[in-house]
Amino acid sequence: MSLIRAERSFRADEEHLDARCPATYVWQYVSHKDDLRALYEKAKREQWNGAEALDWSISVDPESEILPDANNPIFGSPIWHRMTPAEQRRFRRESYGWMLSQFLHGEQGALLTAAQIVDTVPWIDAKFYASTQVVDEARHVEVYERYLREKVETTYPVNANLKSLLDQVLTDPRWDMKYLGMQILIEGLALASFRMIHDFTGEPLIKQLIHNVMRDEARHVAFGVLSLREFYERELNERERREREEFTYEASRLMRDRLVGEEVYARLGLPVDECRELTLQSSVMREFRKFLFARVVPNVKRLGLLTPWLKERFAELDILRFEDFPADA
Repeated sequence: MSLIRAERSFRADEEHLDARCPATYVWQYVSHKDDLRALYEKAKREQWNGAEALDWSISVDPESEILPDANNPIFGSPIWHRMTPAEQRRFRRESYGWMLSQFLHGEQGALLTAAQIVDTVPWIDAKFYASTQVVDEARHVEVYERYLREKVETTYPVNANLKSLLDQVLTDPRWDMKYLGMQILIEGLALASFRMIHDFTGEPLIKQLIHNVMRDEARHVAFGVLSLREFYERELNERERREREEFTYEASRLMRDRLVGEEVYARLGLPVDECRELTLQSSVMREFRKFLFARVVPNVKRLGLLTPWLKERFAELDILRFEDFPADA
C-alpha cells in the first residue's frame, strides 16, 4: 500500500492527509454502461433531506435499553454486576455513543472517498453516480452528527483500526482500490451493522435514520460490484490480483478487530484488559463479528477475488461460510 503521511494542523479537530488522487478527464460523454446509468437514475429519484425526512422532535433516552443489554459483551459478568444502576445507564450511553461515532467517522471517510472516485474513475457513468454518492455521504454525516449531538450528547474519536483502513483507501492512487476498500469492504460491513441495529432497536428516530441510510448504502455497495466486476475479470494480472486479495484480507482483519470498544472501557474507568478479553470471548460478539461479513464475502466472490488463497484466510476468520450468500447488484 501507499506510504501514508499525516500532518496535524494547528487546530486539534483537523488532520491533513497526503492523499493521492489523480484526476481523469473523460471526453466521451455518451453513456455506455447501462447498469451504472440506471443506478444513477435511481439515486436521483431517491434523494432525501435529513432535516425534513426524520422526526427530530422524538425524545431519545440514551441511557435506556436502546439495544438489548444481552448484546453487550460484558453483560452478566462480575464487572456488570458490580455496577450500580446509574453506572449501567452511563455504560449504555457511552457504548451507544461510541458505536454511532464510528459510523459518523466512517461516513466522513466515505464522503472523501466518493469525491476521489469522481476524480479518478475512467467512465462518465461512474462519475455521474459517484457524484450522487458524495451528496448521500454528506447527508449521512449530517444526520449522524445531529443525532449524536442532540440525542446522545457524547462522542468518541475515530477508532485506530478504522482510521488505518480509511487512510489506506484515501492515499492509494488507484481508483479500483478506493472502490474495493470503501464500496465493497467498509460500506458492506456498515450495511450489516445498520441492519442489526434496525432489527434490534425499538427507538423510533434511529430506526428512521438507519432505514434511510441503508437505502443509500445498498446502492453504494451495488455501485462497487457493478464497477469492479468486469474490470477485475479482464484487466488484472496475477500479481495485481494477489495484491487485492491481500488487501481484502488485511482490511477484513482490521474491521473485525475494531469492534472491541476499548475506548468506552477506558473512559468509564473499567479494567480495559479484562473487558477486552470478555469482548473477544463473548459468543454474542463472535457471532456479530462474523455476521458483518455476510454481505462482504459474496461480493468479494462475485468480483473473482475469492481464490483458494483468500478462502484459506477467510476460513481462519470463520467467515467463509457466507461465500454462497447472494451478492449485491
